[in-house]
Amino acid sequence: MFSLDGTTALVIGIANENSIAYGCAEALKNRGAKLAVTYLNEKAKPYVAPLAEKLEAEIFMPLDVRDEAQADALYAEITGKWGRLDTLLHSIAFASRDDLHGRVVDCSAEGFGMAMDVSVHSFLRLIRRSEPLMPQGGTCMTVSFQGSTRVVEHYNVMGPVKAALEATVRYAAAELGPKGISVHALSPGPLKTRAASGIAEFDDLLEAAAARAPTHHLATIEDVGAYCAFLASREAANVTGGVHLIDGGYGIVA
Repeated sequence: MFSLDGTTALVIGIANENSIAYGCAEALKNRGAKLAVTYLNEKAKPYVAPLAEKLEAEIFMPLDVRDEAQADALYAEITGKWGRLDTLLHSIAFASRDDLHGRVVDCSAEGFGMAMDVSVHSFLRLIRRSEPLMPQGGTCMTVSFQGSTRVVEHYNVMGPVKAALEATVRYAAAELGPKGISVHALSPGPLKTRAASGIAEFDDLLEAAAARAPTHHLATIEDVGAYCAFLASREAANVTGGVHLIDGGYGIVA
């Protein structure tokens, strides 16, 4: 089995033990990677701190991606402690409740801009900070959803946002490929996370997805984690720019 011994990884987006980011962090750690884990704010810290401890995270710091000072401090700590970064996992997204629950055509300019900034442009900012720490190559990953290419009821403004995120992955992969830095989007089918709970009637979507998927099983955070860990390995160094479906085949069903 491939190993991540001696590698370093920054994981952004753990909210609780059901988070996709947590499943990925656990898989990275179990294969030998050293972890840096972030939490959004003081309200989130008590929920994330026990998980960071369980993951034996060597770095545990706050990061609101809109706060450049926090990003400066985080990357200064990574540089000082490790001097390099092998893997970046960006597993965050945001849209205001009104914009998420309303029609796309009614989305406010301010709300659309906020959703794009937190969900998409923050990935570019983090890649830009990570690039100098990846002189021998590395892996940058984010998390998408099938609502990027198909209309998913109640997914609303996050559909266009995830479409932009996937386009960002392709362009970043093309630009960073010569440096040996791969860029990916992990795209699990519907699964129950704290973020997904904000989507109206999401339980119905989960039930329908499980029934229609060829495997009749929803993806788990462990499934996503296993794929994430492989993409972080040197064995996957020549794979880049893809949107990787991890959904029991749900994405192939018409």
